[in-house]
Amino acid sequence: MAILGLDVGSKTIGVAVSDELGFTAQGLTTIKWDENNLPSADQELKAIINERSITKAVIGYPKNMNGSVGPRGEASERYAKYFEKTHGISAVLLDERLTTMAAERILLEADVSRKKRKKVIDKMAAALILQTYLDQH
Repeated sequence: MAILGLDVGSKTIGVAVSDELGFTAQGLTTIKWDENNLPSADQELKAIINERSITKAVIGYPKNMNGSVGPRGEASERYAKYFEKTHGISAVLLDERLTTMAAERILLEADVSRKKRKKVIDKMAAALILQTYLDQH
């Protein structure tokens, strides 16, 4: 009965999962995909959903700083609808305006090299999105 956290970008999807009790989020992986081909991440996500008994997904919702929804936010809305229909799991959109910046700051403070940051930033942002949701519920 775990929850999935997704940081959906145009080329990658950061993936995080909660523990069984829904207290903590852990970054799991980054999936390469093509947002112009929505099914391109389905196989990997389906395997995670089945393996972890996922019951809900929290998808990052990048709003503009003034709260309006731009093209990236609209892309997340489209993907959330697609995800629900494809995987049969409810998806919640969560405002993620500052999560990627927060993830970058954490990695910088930990003195992680630029090359390594690039590899983990998306799954870390997904973990921050999911942890925010878990803390609110």
